[in-house]
Amino acid sequence: MTKKNMISVEDKLRALYDLQIVDSRIDSIHALRGELPLMIQDIEDDIAAYNKRIENAEEEIEKLNGSIEQKNLEIKEAAALKERYLKQQNDVKNNREFMALGKEIEYQDLIIQHCEKDIAGYKVKIAGFNQLIDETKQKIADKEALLGEKKSELDGILEETEREEKILLELSEKIKDVLDDRLLNAYTRIRSKMRNGLAVVTVERGAAGGSFFAIPPQKQLEIRERKKIIIDEHSGRILVDVELAEEEKAKIDELLAE
Repeated sequence: MTKKNMISVEDKLRALYDLQIVDSRIDSIHALRGELPLMIQDIEDDIAAYNKRIENAEEEIEKLNGSIEQKNLEIKEAAALKERYLKQQNDVKNNREFMALGKEIEYQDLIIQHCEKDIAGYKVKIAGFNQLIDETKQKIADKEALLGEKKSELDGILEETEREEKILLELSEKIKDVLDDRLLNAYTRIRSKMRNGLAVVTVERGAAGGSFFAIPPQKQLEIRERKKIIIDEHSGRILVDVELAEEEKAKIDELLAE
């Protein structure tokens, strides 16, 4: 028989209730932190998305500036051809050649106009992207300010609760060492099914804590005798008497106060 199996039923009940007290206090600490860690992560994700938006906008601006540069080269080439055709018109020998050169000059003018129109359109798009960047930077600034506030708030809570949580976690492990695996697994299973995380409750006013179903007097007597582990047939929770619970609460409070 292992050392864990050698402890009395009463000691097992005390250990179970101790574990419940400790786990409930850890739950309270986590509840105190609330949604802050998730909120912080969401804000950081938003900032990352905004930075990506700026990065994409800057890439588009770079492409548009490249297109403007290309169109300016096309304008320069068209202007050079136009100048050459104008000079050639002065040396033509017949009207047909003059008209042909005139059409070439008109064509280069169309190229220049088309390029200038494209450049104007690119500049409008660039202005739009720059506005988007400015607006997004403001959003980032707002998010970073909010992030600072939430991190400061969380840091304050962590500072207040870090020592207590560490002590509670260490105490939880010590208590678990006392309980055999079967009992510990049962406790964990029951606790996981309860919305408030209470797997071990006291009998108050003839009913299990949080339940309206009366427990028969004989069953209440057995609970007070602490000779076997009793499960409430309605809630599925482990039951302990109030006197044991008060003793264990006082003991845990004293340990945490040290």
